[in-house]
Amino acid sequence: MVILGIGNPLRGDDGFGPALIERLQGRVKAVCLDGGSAPEVYAGKIVKERPDTILIVDALHLGRRPGEYEVLRKDEIARMGFSTHDISPNMLLDYLQIETGAGIYMLGVQPESLRFGLELSEPVRQTLKKLEEELISCMS
Repeated sequence: MVILGIGNPLRGDDGFGPALIERLQGRVKAVCLDGGSAPEVYAGKIVKERPDTILIVDALHLGRRPGEYEVLRKDEIARMGFSTHDISPNMLLDYLQIETGAGIYMLGVQPESLRFGLELSEPVRQTLKKLEEELISCMS
């Protein structure tokens, strides 16, 4: 399994993905990668890992309250798109699907703010702690 965190820690809740990766690194039975704002750079590394599952973690506009989250399948991710990044999600997801055959999912967390210079909001910080504990519990 590969867990790929996406986001920019300098943009408030957009830093959720990298923050979760930092907390999981070395504590779960998965390859944890901080893709930052350019996750496509890690596509080759992900393919080399030959994962059966890829979990992408990102702040995503879900139309929910800040801190609420949802796990989406590949087809749902492609329809919604990556909310704060310049890449084409379809191209990256299709490439990973073709090259690995992995199940691809996204753990999307509703941000409160994506403004530059802010830290994670309190609702997203609480979700971060909850998901960290849950993932470590079921993947260690």
